[in-house]
Amino acid sequence: MTRALPEGISVRALRGAALEAALEDVARLRIAVFRDWPYLYDGSLDYEREYLSTYRDSPGALLVGAFFGDVLVGASTSTPMEDHAGEFAAPMQGRGVALEKILYGAESVLLPEYRGKGIGHRFFDLREDHARALGRTHVAFCSVMRPADHPLRPASYRTNDAFWQGRGYAPVPGAVAEFSWKDLGQEGETVKPLQFWMREI
Repeated sequence: MTRALPEGISVRALRGAALEAALEDVARLRIAVFRDWPYLYDGSLDYEREYLSTYRDSPGALLVGAFFGDVLVGASTSTPMEDHAGEFAAPMQGRGVALEKILYGAESVLLPEYRGKGIGHRFFDLREDHARALGRTHVAFCSVMRPADHPLRPASYRTNDAFWQGRGYAPVPGAVAEFSWKDLGQEGETVKPLQFWMREI
């Protein structure tokens, strides 16, 4: 049974013009949320506009937006795997599932005060519905890998592994993507490893 969302919060799927109209707000959300561990992302709107062009240009793209009133407070993005950056598609080749059968869930970002209210499940529900509508058999996403002894790791940090496993996802052995971004306090971009997770739907 789907958990009821708190009053004032709505979650809805956006495509086409509605998706494109929301991308600037998605960029701001990504910059805000990904500053925190484990991403430590020192983002800029110029970088974000270039990165998010994938969703504007992909006919199969989906943006699930979480709104408090009319304000975007969370977002989950997806594209067909073959439409996403080559750094992400390449590690999934030869894993027993054709890229054309995979929907890639690029990110889910949600402001801290709206977490734990059932929005994450709605993100995954609508993402998986979209995958089925496109004729996809699998949904995959990546999680950044950071050293356990990283000096900026908060003592209270808990991974999302239990949530993902509860949704039926599991790490794909040997499927690790590499992607670069600028960490807070660093001079330039550095390469980060990201572990693929996937489930059959």
